[in-house]
Amino acid sequence: NHARGTDDAAEDENDPLEPMNRYFFELNKFFDTILLKPVATWYDGVVPEPGRDGVRNFLDNLRSPVILANDLLQGEWDRAGTTASRFGINTTVGVLGLFDPAAGWGFPQHSEDFGQTLGVYGTPEGPYLFVPVLGPAPPRDLTGFAVDQLFDPLTYIYWDRPKTVPVTRFVLNGIDQRARSLDTLDQIERTSVDHYATVRNLYRQIRKNEIANGERDFDDLPDIDNLTFDTNEPNSPDMRL
Repeated sequence: NHARGTDDAAEDENDPLEPMNRYFFELNKFFDTILLKPVATWYDGVVPEPGRDGVRNFLDNLRSPVILANDLLQGEWDRAGTTASRFGINTTVGVLGLFDPAAGWGFPQHSEDFGQTLGVYGTPEGPYLFVPVLGPAPPRDLTGFAVDQLFDPLTYIYWDRPKTVPVTRFVLNGIDQRARSLDTLDQIERTSVDHYATVRNLYRQIRKNEIANGERDFDDLPDIDNLTFDTNEPNSPDMRL
């Protein structure tokens, strides 16, 4: 336990660019306050829950090829079969992914990305990095984000206005995730002595649990009532703030 505590402390200190990271963190908080949070609050209040769930299901279904590629790269054959089955069922019976009948048929949703794949093969996270818009993006995860674009079929489809669909999807995904995290993120900010350090710690804990496919317990997290993280699902709190 002492050894693990020492390792965790060393990891927490792996933030050589902290002054710059804190600046971008505050910049993101500013834009969240004046733009993203108001839009997400409006979206949460105006769009009924079935509509929001349909948007979430559709976005998750679009990501299936990326999840499948990383399932295969990790040698997770059963999870790859689940991903392929979900995509087939939800695209057809689920009306292009607007509904999620696959979950009720024994094919639960999970998420994978190339950052997790690198983590599975032992690639270290690298120094903590917080960048505008994306939020926490250490080198391993930033590389993973770039590689995942290569796995995404939408990257290779020509549109009349290039990048319109991927950018629209990115924005809508951000609004939806922010709307689903309104209460949780407010609670984290209210109960944090150092909001930046808390987000950094939570991000690292979440990523470790995602790499372990949900088999790792969270530890050393702030005492926040009713705060839960099911990181096998794609709806974990958005740590970009």
